[in-house]
Amino acid sequence: MQLYNTLTREKEIFAPMDARNVRMYVCGPTVYDFAHLGNARPVVVFDTLYRLLKLHYPKVTYVRNITDVDDKIMAKAKESGEAIDTITTRTTKAYHDDMASLLALPPDIEPRATAHIPHMLALIAKLIEKGHAYAVDGHVLFNVPSMPNYGELSRRSRDELIAGARVEVAPYKKDAADFVLWKPSTADQVGWDSPYGRGRPGWHIECSAMAKEHLGETFDIHGGGLDLIFPHHENEIAQSRCAHDDAPLAKLWMHNGFLTINNDKMSKSLGNFFTVRDLLAIAPGEALRLALLSAHYRQPLDFSEEALKKAKQTLDGWYGALRNTKDIAFDANVAVPENFMAALDDDLNTPQAFAIIHDLVSQLNKTPDTKTKSALLSAANLIGFLTQDAESWMRGSSSDGLSEEQILALITARKDAKAAKNFAEADRIRKELLDAGIVLEDKANDTLWRRV
Repeated sequence: MQLYNTLTREKEIFAPMDARNVRMYVCGPTVYDFAHLGNARPVVVFDTLYRLLKLHYPKVTYVRNITDVDDKIMAKAKESGEAIDTITTRTTKAYHDDMASLLALPPDIEPRATAHIPHMLALIAKLIEKGHAYAVDGHVLFNVPSMPNYGELSRRSRDELIAGARVEVAPYKKDAADFVLWKPSTADQVGWDSPYGRGRPGWHIECSAMAKEHLGETFDIHGGGLDLIFPHHENEIAQSRCAHDDAPLAKLWMHNGFLTINNDKMSKSLGNFFTVRDLLAIAPGEALRLALLSAHYRQPLDFSEEALKKAKQTLDGWYGALRNTKDIAFDANVAVPENFMAALDDDLNTPQAFAIIHDLVSQLNKTPDTKTKSALLSAANLIGFLTQDAESWMRGSSSDGLSEEQILALITARKDAKAAKNFAEADRIRKELLDAGIVLEDKANDTLWRRV
């Protein structure tokens, strides 16, 4: 298996530190609102990697955190009048539900930031002791000049680093690039007692502390979106390496590319902001998963409702092949095709993997047999596709449009019209169903239907 390492800017043969337990950390959500489409892309990308690793290794420990203390959460609580715990509990559940709809497996461990405050304070104390952080005016800041190779991940100059971080100009900073590890909380803000006064953690220290607690000082893979390279991941590396005698935080860093909407950056002001829940109302989660994996994970992904519609049509074709071969048994002993595995093992080349699935579907349609059907299901199931009953998929949901009973009644009426040679009426019923989003497929002894 080869994976691209952002740190070295090269594809590398993946060699885990311990082949008996591969350890992976992926940055999770800040839970103050529904997950948007940009949140979903890393989830499905690293879920695909997780599934692949689980096939190759006996144990994989996948950690994805929940950030449940953050200024955005505090602002939401102030605006809504809700308690912070109420907001984070509700939005965490919504996040879990939405990601499950995308057929993403839950991580093995899902640490919450608020449950790891002592771990963060211990890490901060160690950084101060080693001369890499300092306390002033209720703040604790990381001393960036104390780390000579700071910026190695993002490969930016010092001026670029400062500009990119949009650093806060503050009189208590020793250097403009220094970043916050701990900050004071006012009486009406969430906070914890500490040697530096009542306060709360900075964002970056949270992930360093949670990763250390659950995966150790050094682990195999750290993942997230491209937007996290700087400052978040750069600062995680700085904190962790300086606290742990320069031990690497992760051997391999992976980042998925940016997501755009109709070639524009997603933003509420442009009216092109989609939450996962918005899109699940118009298409099944499996279709959204396919759309999000349609481009190579490191490449930009331009999303549109048309792309989502195309993904649904593609899955209709895949499930249609399974429905047409429902009498052919699945043989669990048929292995995942070698060329499919080769595509995934080549830095998660999902577009190539989907091309192989297309070929298997075409082959199954032309010459239905157990081996082809089993190879198709083994391959697709591995990365989270074709796990549903084919007939249920094709019939879809009746939440919008005709119920199944109404559809079957119209199909019976059409059958009766054809038997009476009233073909005009039969055609009228077919059109009525098509206008309602129902496509008919006449077989020798039956009429199949599906929603579009």
